[in-house]
Amino acid sequence: MQGIDPTVVVRVGGEGGEGTITLGDLFTRIAARAGLEIYSFQTYPAEIRGGQVMYQARLGIRRVMTEGDEADVLVAMNQQAWIDEHEDLCAQAVIVHDATVSIPSDVHARFPIPAEKAIQELNWPMGKNFVFLGALTWFFRFDSELAEGLIRQRMGRHPESLEKNLEAFRRGYRYARETYPEPFPFTLPLADAVREERILLSGADAMALGALAGGCKFYAGYPITPATPVMESLARYLPQFGGTLVQVEDEIAAINMAIGASYAGQLAMTATSGPGLSLMVEGLGLASMAEIPLVLVNVQRAGPSTGLPTKTSQGDLFLALYGGHGDAPRFVLAPDSVKDCYFQMIYAFSLAERFQMPVIVLSDQAMAARQETTPLPGDPWNGPLQRLVPTPDQLGEDYQRYAYTVDGISPMSHPGMPGGMYLSESLEHDVYGHPNQKPETHQRMMQKRASKVEAARRMLADWPMTSRRWGDRGAPFGIVGWGSTRGAVREAMGTIHAQGIPIEAIYPHTLLPMPDQAMADFLATKRAILVPELNFSGQFGRMIEHRYYRQLDELGVHIYQHKKEQGVPFKVREIYDAAIDMISQEHHLWTREQGELARIFDAVRRIHNAAADQDGGGCDA
Repeated sequence: MQGIDPTVVVRVGGEGGEGTITLGDLFTRIAARAGLEIYSFQTYPAEIRGGQVMYQARLGIRRVMTEGDEADVLVAMNQQAWIDEHEDLCAQAVIVHDATVSIPSDVHARFPIPAEKAIQELNWPMGKNFVFLGALTWFFRFDSELAEGLIRQRMGRHPESLEKNLEAFRRGYRYARETYPEPFPFTLPLADAVREERILLSGADAMALGALAGGCKFYAGYPITPATPVMESLARYLPQFGGTLVQVEDEIAAINMAIGASYAGQLAMTATSGPGLSLMVEGLGLASMAEIPLVLVNVQRAGPSTGLPTKTSQGDLFLALYGGHGDAPRFVLAPDSVKDCYFQMIYAFSLAERFQMPVIVLSDQAMAARQETTPLPGDPWNGPLQRLVPTPDQLGEDYQRYAYTVDGISPMSHPGMPGGMYLSESLEHDVYGHPNQKPETHQRMMQKRASKVEAARRMLADWPMTSRRWGDRGAPFGIVGWGSTRGAVREAMGTIHAQGIPIEAIYPHTLLPMPDQAMADFLATKRAILVPELNFSGQFGRMIEHRYYRQLDELGVHIYQHKKEQGVPFKVREIYDAAIDMISQEHHLWTREQGELARIFDAVRRIHNAAADQDGGGCDA
């Protein structure tokens, strides 16, 4: 920990089924109630029970944008937690561990807690995590009454276990207070913590709340990791807003029911992950052909096939952009934070309704599962866009549901509207919806549907939500990314900037259509760009190369791809190293170093020399 905005990274490891995630979740909630900023990450095995689980939370008095690299505090609930995590700790890390866990004698910063003994005495095998929660509450000097209140809130539906869990918590708190009265090596000045109004929100909850704010009235879904929390959140809230949620038999039924509800005039959505999206692809084509609004959330996980069902990835980009037979236009959005998940869902419903097309919102396991403190969301930048409905003079015997228009959007009636009858199906059709196989009809209808994307591109040019850009404007080196990698990129850029190296980043929020003008303005000053992404084949980098090849070639911009497919997010250090390496490689390509460029290369040389002289690491900052 260093600097004026210190942070502490707490990592909890334990066996699946003994409440590791519950411990991490309650700890972050207590910390958030204490006024701290939070950013969490969790990873767990595919098994229902067993296997090793890890929860990591980063606490700060100012905003934090990643879960942190190395851990300052390791909570080892079992021996395997020490085995798995001890090599990924900062140099001054402390270990809070069960008394039965064997820690090498040369590790001096140890805080053993007799959790196993406590739960045996209580005859409550499910309380081990609450013993540790009590100890952590004391170590960080959080209010124990506040903690107990949150436990009651969490466990109130299970009165038979509530009191036992509370007693386990109290045992852990008392033991830590009596045994370790001195200040804990890692604490944060709570008096200086952020006091502005904040909420602790997961990405899944943010997407669900954004859907409600966007007007969603119908959800059909099939449970699939890691998208299920979106459905679980909507199950709690959607009925309160007059909506309906249906759990169906498979993903094919889910998308078709959502299409049917939208056809009937309701704002409808579904959510899934990669394997489910594969099954929904034909339904996406139906929504595109029949011009029916639809919102589909894809919470990405590592593949292919079943792959790593509980791990994060950005490997579904090409599937979202191009998946399907024929040409089936759609929109693809990519939120880059928990807060952005909320707003992008509102925009998704607006785009779907206005242009009568499917909209895919690409999230991932790391973003959906993590919790992040965020300001209360305000109103979206623009009001919701409405579905175009026919006027009275457009209805009747000559109602042309699929009338040719400049922007491709034709008035859509709903069942029960007098004079609004039309045929809607998957076959190519004429302006009335009647099947029509004439070559010229197919060509013209394909153009009609495709023109919606171009109309949206023109409209979105004035929307600030299409991309986010930050850093040193006009810097010769840049980073282009998408989705959940933003936090690591921003923190890495902060370190790079502090070392005297100008760098700039852009993150498109609309991946289809791409914000071409914003990208052109960004690329205009660049000598090289880094494209980090969490997939094996570098899908986004390939997309950038393909779409902007002419400009890249004319300007001589070099692309450096930084690909990672390990089921876990980028560390800040990984982005930092990749960016410095990019600039170092560019150094060898420029024979004349003048002005600002020469200064940048000198700064990079100093960084390399300093790294060569270091022989130890510090704690995450």
